[in-house]
Amino acid sequence: MWRGAAAALLGLAAACLLRRGFEPRARLLSAAELRRYRGAPGEPGLYLALLGRVFDVERGRKHYGPGGAYSGFAGRDATRAFASGDFSPAGLVDTVSGLSPAELLSIHSWLSFYSDNYEPVGKLVGRFYDENGAPTEALREVEAAIEEALKLQAESDQEQQQFPPCNSEWSSAKGTRFWCSRESGGVPRAWAGVPRRLHRPGSQGTPCVCVRSSGPPWGQPGSSQHRDRGDLDDPRLQQYEGCHPLAEQCVLPTG
Repeated sequence: MWRGAAAALLGLAAACLLRRGFEPRARLLSAAELRRYRGAPGEPGLYLALLGRVFDVERGRKHYGPGGAYSGFAGRDATRAFASGDFSPAGLVDTVSGLSPAELLSIHSWLSFYSDNYEPVGKLVGRFYDENGAPTEALREVEAAIEEALKLQAESDQEQQQFPPCNSEWSSAKGTRFWCSRESGGVPRAWAGVPRRLHRPGSQGTPCVCVRSSGPPWGQPGSSQHRDRGDLDDPRLQQYEGCHPLAEQCVLPTG
């Protein structure tokens, strides 16, 4: 239930952000018109586009104007470079094919930044908007991919709260020591937990995570019918051999 509700909220938030400030009758610019807004003397202004949304970045002239570190973004839609960091002519393009979920989240973050800090001007006719200002199939695909990336991020964040990473250290004399504390993995909480291996379907490796050993299972805080074992019975978990099942630390000898 939690995951479904969270995913729905994220999808709504993403949709609102992706369309915020871009009413149906917003100004439409062609690529040729947008190129006139690179901030050079005699040009009418300083604009850039991201996912086809055009922003007035005059207030950031020291960054986007001629000679600025990000001047290559001015007068064009260079969406891909916001994720790739490739500021060469080959990288300053609007295609987003092949980008990873993390890179799509970067684009989403930049879109949020521009929506919060710069004035939206209109839409760029081309890959993401047609000549009537309507979203193209390419834009709908990107929006769907971003929403999926946000969902995956929410699930990852939720998993880290449920199963925070262990502390670990290695020495040639003693081997590897895993242990749990109330702040291990950078996740402050009211419990320390016990070390377990976590199996993720489709992923390589079994990282050490800290698992609650008492109370109801995760996501069932109000349940009165439970075995008071926290998440120890989660099928994705495996106990370390040779370690007490409720010990807060485990040492795996070298070799």
